[in-house]
Amino acid sequence: MSIEPWSLLFICTGNICRSPMAEGLAWNYGRQRGIPLTATSGSTLGLEDRPAHKHAVRVMSELGMDISEHRSQPITQDLIDSADHILVMEIQHAAKLRERFPSADGKIMLLGTYGGLIEIADPLGGWRRRFRKSRDEIRDCVETFIDRLPQR
Repeated sequence: MSIEPWSLLFICTGNICRSPMAEGLAWNYGRQRGIPLTATSGSTLGLEDRPAHKHAVRVMSELGMDISEHRSQPITQDLIDSADHILVMEIQHAAKLRERFPSADGKIMLLGTYGGLIEIADPLGGWRRRFRKSRDEIRDCVETFIDRLPQR
């Protein structure tokens, strides 16, 4: 008997910093905990085929994770429909998704709330330490969220 994996969709503005880190962290943590899941990510800005920011790649490599092959993608109806849970970094991301994809309303959550935050600030334009701070916040939130998923 095969267990249907959870499908997680992480959303940020450009899909080059926060959401690719969240995607990589979710894949890694799911494997570590033996929790079947898939993770993907997307951009509210509609960026397409852009690599993850060099600082995001670097701070993820510090944890032994390689996101260098990541390419940004715009949010589509197919991504929305295939996701069990849609985790956004900012309130404005949730608002944009609810406006464009009203049927997704019940799936949308602020990732930061799983780590005692409201939003996870965009590290773009900052030094590597800002990306590290963002990565660590995202990691705490992703792990808490995954730990709270019910068993299938």
